[in-house]
Amino acid sequence: MAARFPAHRIGGLLTAAFLALVAGCGGPPAPATGVAASPPASGSPAGSAAAEASGSTPAAATAAPEDFAEALPAPLRRAMTGVSWRPGCPAGLDDLRLLHVSYVDFDGRVEQGQLVVNAAIAPATLRVFARLRQARFPIRSMNLIERYGGSDDASMAADNTSAFNCRNVPGTSHWSNHAYGRAVDVNTVENPYLPAGQVMPPAGQAYLDRRDVRPGMIVAGDPTVRAFAAEGFSWGGSWRNGTDYQHFEKPA
Repeated sequence: MAARFPAHRIGGLLTAAFLALVAGCGGPPAPATGVAASPPASGSPAGSAAAEASGSTPAAATAAPEDFAEALPAPLRRAMTGVSWRPGCPAGLDDLRLLHVSYVDFDGRVEQGQLVVNAAIAPATLRVFARLRQARFPIRSMNLIERYGGSDDASMAADNTSAFNCRNVPGTSHWSNHAYGRAVDVNTVENPYLPAGQVMPPAGQAYLDRRDVRPGMIVAGDPTVRAFAAEGFSWGGSWRNGTDYQHFEKPA
């Protein structure tokens, strides 16, 4: 069941946020405000790799507005139609929820992002990202896929963390769990997808040595994997075929 929230918490956010979203849809991909356009060098101030690898968690994270979920607002429904969603997709628009998510960026600042997920996993997804924020795990950006014209390739190249997109698994005729709103991709450059010898996105080539753990990378047993596992998500980084370090999913 999706969480319910008082109308006064929602109304003030919709006008500016979604008019801006609709106005921006179809334009060229661009980094979010205050987010670097390329992955940072090792030693970024947003928490040390050693702390991430050890699983240590700071006593308190930077204060951030409360995260919440809501039914898809009408402007977002219009922006999604024909881009990330179309009739015949396995999840209907009424099955999805918009999440307002705060996260720590690579400069250590708390930013606001958005994800669209299936209503059935909305509360669990919010809890995961609250844990990641508490652990100060850095996230590059968190924009809806509409900002990239619905292109997964463009979103990955921008190192964007995203969720719903009505598409197939690359190279197949099978729906991806992203098409059901039941998968999330995190820091796509630092955590590339490796189907059949490819590296997606190509910039992920710099992160193929998973022993050299740098900020934003996800490795077995780390706080990110544990945060998702605690909510019943499986990790693509553990797959033997088509290893997908960025991918977490929670099928029905």
